[in-house]
Amino acid sequence: MTTTGVWLVGARGNVATTAIAGAKALARGETDTTGLVTAREPAERLELPDVGEFVFGGHDIGGPGLLAQARALSERGVPSPRTVEAVAEDLRAVEDRIRPGTAVNCGPAVEELGDGETVDDRLTVAETVARIRDDYASFRAAHDLDRVVVINVASTEPPLDSPERYDTRDAFRRAVDRDDRDIPASALYAYAALLEGHPYANFTPSTGSALGGLRELAIQQEVPHVGRDAKTGETLLKSALGPMFAGRNLRVRSWEGHNLLGNGDGLVLEDDRNAAGKLRSKGDVLSSLLPDIDHSAVRIDYAPSLGDWKTAWDYVHFEGFLDTEMTMQFTWEGSDSALAAPLVLDLARLLAHADSHGAYGLQTQLASFFKDPLGVDEHDLSRQFDLLADYVDRHAGGGGD
Repeated sequence: MTTTGVWLVGARGNVATTAIAGAKALARGETDTTGLVTAREPAERLELPDVGEFVFGGHDIGGPGLLAQARALSERGVPSPRTVEAVAEDLRAVEDRIRPGTAVNCGPAVEELGDGETVDDRLTVAETVARIRDDYASFRAAHDLDRVVVINVASTEPPLDSPERYDTRDAFRRAVDRDDRDIPASALYAYAALLEGHPYANFTPSTGSALGGLRELAIQQEVPHVGRDAKTGETLLKSALGPMFAGRNLRVRSWEGHNLLGNGDGLVLEDDRNAAGKLRSKGDVLSSLLPDIDHSAVRIDYAPSLGDWKTAWDYVHFEGFLDTEMTMQFTWEGSDSALAAPLVLDLARLLAHADSHGAYGLQTQLASFFKDPLGVDEHDLSRQFDLLADYVDRHAGGGGD
């Protein structure tokens, strides 16, 4: 039996904590697989690693320990106090595998969340990459892992200026060698993962492996990767409802969205620089699905009292037959981490499968997981699901690409 490690960047954050606690709760029979895409058709037909067997580790820049974080989350009900105590020893064990991360170019909002537990900022970029690679390698060796999947669930960075500077593998390598301090942390984690041959997923709107040079490197190293910005709430609904309006030839004149979020991510997104990438990926979905829309806007506000819960209110103004003006409104309320955590586990399973079957480069079959799926222009949710179903059809019977 192969053993899969899951290395989480942002390992003490709400999403990572919930994913780890959820995986260990599954292993102990404390919960079921509701919310896991890989636990239902078509993906359940694939031979995937068991979530309960995952070995977790990760990077973070500080914060309370995993158990303390899980207990704090449980005060609002997710995960339940009973679940947290059932997996308390598991969380303590994972805590021992969390290493200091880097917050380079993550913006002041992210740096302020840390408590000094970071890679020494006097290190060069090349030395920081070497430290990250060593952490990955030590984790794999210590636990005799057959494969390590690296997933970025850290807070959102500001968008990178002039990403075209890093459009080739050699350009990115030279930038690292000359100590280019403009390269953001997410790209350094991705670079280190690809060099080590570890599948990589960017769950965030940050740069990650989106740069041309890192895509080229992934192909050269024959490593699967995917991203970016997981689709868990309001945008998930947009990608399902937008095609409905288009298919019925109903003219959407205006689609306005207002989001409230109370956790650390909400605090980070108070900074306009960090919010820019998030707002872009959320807005691009509608412009793709409804190119004739008159106006659409997305707003994200921090509401501390909500904690890990988020609320989105959307107002849709549209026209039908005989110029009849109509509206639709909906409110989406959910636990941010409970929506995101199972997708983290799904991506770890599916990337491990791709890696074991020799599929490398961008994994377009996973587009349905993301607001801004790299390498895929299709935003219709049902068509994105078809991409995964097609992948399963090719592989479930023992075939391949």
